[in-house]
Amino acid sequence: MSGTMMAKWDTGHSNAILSLAISKDKVVASGAEGGELTVWSEQGHPLGKLHMNGGDDVTGVVFSPISSTKLYASHGEIISVLDTRVFKEPVENFSVNKEEINCISVNETDSLLAAADDSGAVKVLDLDSKKVCRTLQRHTNICSAIAFRSHRPQSLISCGLDMQVMLWNVQKIRPLWLTNLQHLAQDEEDMDYHQSPGQLFNPPLAHSLSVSACGNVFCCGAEDGKIRYFRITGTRFEEELCFKAHSQGVSQVSFLGQDPGHTLLLSGGNDGKVCLWDIGNDTAQHQRQQKHHRSKKSTSSVKFRQIAEAAPRVSSKLCVEHGEKVNWILGAELQGAKALLVADPSSSISVYQLGEL
Repeated sequence: MSGTMMAKWDTGHSNAILSLAISKDKVVASGAEGGELTVWSEQGHPLGKLHMNGGDDVTGVVFSPISSTKLYASHGEIISVLDTRVFKEPVENFSVNKEEINCISVNETDSLLAAADDSGAVKVLDLDSKKVCRTLQRHTNICSAIAFRSHRPQSLISCGLDMQVMLWNVQKIRPLWLTNLQHLAQDEEDMDYHQSPGQLFNPPLAHSLSVSACGNVFCCGAEDGKIRYFRITGTRFEEELCFKAHSQGVSQVSFLGQDPGHTLLLSGGNDGKVCLWDIGNDTAQHQRQQKHHRSKKSTSSVKFRQIAEAAPRVSSKLCVEHGEKVNWILGAELQGAKALLVADPSSSISVYQLGEL
């Protein structure tokens, strides 16, 4: 389906766009290199533009889930709070990280903000007391992505270039559960699982995360081009599905709403493709039934055979040759229609119409 309608929002930036977010009021925020921060109407008109002090890249933008005019932006080691109605100087600045921030996430009660940085540390900021309430330090390399879970304001997931994925409760300084993607990848390769030539030595450095609306399922996109789908039960999580999504690293994953029948997932890659996947819930159910029938002594290779069997049940509903490396993707409803916003090394936002999907 390459005939997808595409528009460009190209009057808001002069540098490469790195991050996107949308508020409940359909205001879009975009952060770019060189300290550029812009807010847009849903029609694609800039409502305001700012240059953040210091000129550091704006690597993360996120709206408060409670107050839709409150915007958080990370640039360098600083998190700024802005009011989109009076889009001028930041209302507040927090300097909590020691190294450049790669990703920020705010919980659904707007009480905690987490910032992941190049040192691998995750700083959790209590937004009421305006102090760091926790430093989560377990990643041994850059922490690339972080996400609070829906319905669990104390729980978050992080991943990094150390190939580790971790589940945290901010009350505790140690992760509740962690998984090394390299170990999963080795098991998958032992199964000769959908390997394309030349991919064997591509380490699964974890680039991106997305948590579903229910809060119990999340996806992780990695350098080996695969998306891994995990289910959380209590204080642990398990891989339920793994599929090859891109020929190069998966730079972005993002859930696009959840219907009872299926889960839609957006992905963007360094191969310049943007895809929409339908992960049927029957796939997950199929997995659970198979696991249920398995004896306790079964090996991991049995588990991965099931994952391989389930993989074809993931269908690509849409794949767009975007042509540029994807920095950020965002599913949104703009002017009553489903749309996909893509940020790449250019200075414009590409907006694809998703029609009836």
